[in-house]
Amino acid sequence: MRVALHTKVRADRVTEYENAHLDVPKELTAAIRAAGATSWTIWRSGTDLFHVLDCDDYARLLAELDQLPVNVAWQARMTQLLDVVHDYSSQGADAGLPVVWELP
Repeated sequence: MRVALHTKVRADRVTEYENAHLDVPKELTAAIRAAGATSWTIWRSGTDLFHVLDCDDYARLLAELDQLPVNVAWQARMTQLLDVVHDYSSQGADAGLPVVWELP
């Protein structure tokens, strides 16, 4: 399945956010793949961040990462950099953007 997400980086933390993504922990990327993700891309326009990920089951991916120490640490770091955070607890698998149109 393909999931699109929208988050916002704090205007004063854009460089720090981009720098953090130059060195995502290998343990975290391995865990994301093990949880069923085959790709994850983030684009930035100003402070808006658009994520597209392909995975087997988004709800399962979130559940598998939820209590993993490396992910907990990463999410704590991202929370400091983002204005709009992907809220795993309240939105979970429903956080994805709805599809409006796809090229047939």
